Amino acid sequence: MASTGGPAAPRDPDWEGVRLHVVTGKGGTGKTTLAAALALALAAEGRRTLLIEVEGRQGIAELFGISALPYEERKIAGVTPAQLGLPGRAPGEVHALAIDTELALLEYLEMFYKLGRAGKALQKVGFVDFATTVAPGVRDVLLTGKACEAARRKGPDGRPLYDAVVMDAPPTGRITRFLNVNAEVAGLARIGPIHSQAQAVMRVLKAPETAVHFVTLLEEMPVQETVDGIAELREAKLPVGGVLVNMVRPPVLDAAAVAAVDGDHREEVALALAEAGLGGRARKPETVRAHIEPLLGPLLEQAREHSERVELERSQRADLQQLRLPTYELPLLGEGVDLGGLYRLAAELKRQGAA
Repeated sequence: MASTGGPAAPRDPDWEGVRLHVVTGKGGTGKTTLAAALALALAAEGRRTLLIEVEGRQGIAELFGISALPYEERKIAGVTPAQLGLPGRAPGEVHALAIDTELALLEYLEMFYKLGRAGKALQKVGFVDFATTVAPGVRDVLLTGKACEAARRKGPDGRPLYDAVVMDAPPTGRITRFLNVNAEVAGLARIGPIHSQAQAVMRVLKAPETAVHFVTLLEEMPVQETVDGIAELREAKLPVGGVLVNMVRPPVLDAAAVAAVDGDHREEVALALAEAGLGGRARKPETVRAHIEPLLGPLLEQAREHSERVELERSQRADLQQLRLPTYELPLLGEGVDLGGLYRLAAELKRQGAA
């Protein structure tokens, strides 16, 4: 398991050859943040990545401090090797796209049925909203299809337009159904363009060029959802990627201190505080004790809480290790995640071999 130790040379990437990175995770784990950081890391060394949002929350725009993304691909960030602590001078680029379901369906209707203005008329009478509501599988075909098309699109020189595509996907509880679009539309269309599109999407999603990464925290519910989600993906024969453990806190107490917390150590702590000078200038033991006594309870309670947290994290790490997947740990950014924080997380992902 990778850790958040001090600076070190980046490892060779674990996902060489993967072009479509799907990022999922339980709500509140920082899924969008790490999808953005992964896109930045993948753009290092002169590469070009596309970051796709499918949930309509404009979370990418908020993270990068830009205006709401339209339904078109646009550059949102540059990445120099120096920003990620790498040698070299070739800058990379991150482009972004927020997929609008209605516009994606109109694009689809034009592509396969050449509806043109008729498609716009369908939008005005509410057909598009009706279609994606009564047939949610069609909506998912449109969303995943756009990402798959971008991953395989060629530029004028015949080379892939993007070196990697990162999809900020729906949460863990919905990810298998979202990606397993072929099964979702089977009952709606057994032949025709929708069926063909779903099959084309599934060929990309099940190919070695795709990996589904899970974002989690070292807490019971997110870890359990991760374990369950990975089991569902494996059952559906969809490609499982790595586990991104977010918001990892640095240890405050060493193992010996954690193990000693359960005992009654008031006298030892009081003596240590006195030796550290927290009794003020008083010389009489009873006066020193009077200064220190109010501190003992809160300090010991915090130590117990930290000990419980360390034990919980230890057990959750053990559960994640049972998955036998590449695992990366990202630090808790106490000041919050701004653009600088995103680059810091990207550098950590790069260092640990996630990109």
